[in-house]
Amino acid sequence: MKAVVLAAGKGTRLRPLTDDKPKAMVEVDGKPLVAHCFDRLAELGAEEFVVVVGYMKEHIIEHFGDSYEGIPITYAHQREQLGLAHALLTVEDHIDEEFMLMLGDNIFNANLADVVRRQQEERADAAFLVEEVPWEEASRYGVCDTNHLGEITEVVEKPEDPPTNLVMTGFYTFTPEIFHACHLVQPSNRGEYEISEAIDLLIRSGRTIDAIGLDGWRIDVGYPEDRDEAERRLQEEAEAVAD
Repeated sequence: MKAVVLAAGKGTRLRPLTDDKPKAMVEVDGKPLVAHCFDRLAELGAEEFVVVVGYMKEHIIEHFGDSYEGIPITYAHQREQLGLAHALLTVEDHIDEEFMLMLGDNIFNANLADVVRRQQEERADAAFLVEEVPWEEASRYGVCDTNHLGEITEVVEKPEDPPTNLVMTGFYTFTPEIFHACHLVQPSNRGEYEISEAIDLLIRSGRTIDAIGLDGWRIDVGYPEDRDEAERRLQEEAEAVAD
């Protein structure tokens, strides 16, 4: 299974850490953010990394070259950062079967393998990891509603009045059907092509999308304090293993 990693962002909120580098190259515990993504995806059996680059892309390409730990890397260029659905369409020509998708600014220590297994059962057209967050934080994310079977029934991007506090994290599995949905997405009020809208289109077309509850932790590194928290957790885990 190929793994798509979205790593085109500027990381404006991470300044000054991103004054001279793209968001994906901000170091956490001695290695770039995107390298942590590669490590998790390699553990899941990724056969190839398809990396979407954009802002200061040369930093990523020069650092990693054409492979990481023996796994080949293909790069796709997102010339304008116009949302996740827009970014995903840049890799359409490289994907012809089910694939993993990870946002390049997330660090996980969680049950990602459960999502991959669910996808491979061929019962679902897509699956992704979801997390309950405090209600007051839900409006920052793509918010999900589910039925009694654990299937996603609706996804709303950054709603002012969230219907639930269950939100999408940065790890998904899809079939190539997601590209058809991305082509139909219209710009949101933010002027972006939202992945949540593409997912909602799949649901309305009768596709089955399963939610897998987070078991473990993940940090969306959006601010310098998030980077510090991720580094603290990784170091604590390394010390625990050493003991």
